[in-house]
Amino acid sequence: MDMPAEIDPKLLEILVCPLTKGPLRYDREAQELISEDAGLAYPIRDGIPIMLVDEARTLRDDEIGAGAAKRLPQP
Repeated sequence: MDMPAEIDPKLLEILVCPLTKGPLRYDREAQELISEDAGLAYPIRDGIPIMLVDEARTLRDDEIGAGAAKRLPQP
């Protein structure tokens, strides 16, 4: 199985949820950017974050708060 495409760390530092403008958490395994405030997971395809609400997946109750320690640093 191929390794997922890596995302530029500088890009991750500046991205925010387009709906809430809140922080995102990078889930490398699922290749998603998680907005716990919005309850959405934005997909990453071929190393490119798809920051469209219509493309985002709704988080399950057990996923919200699951990775609070892995939040992206805020500038």
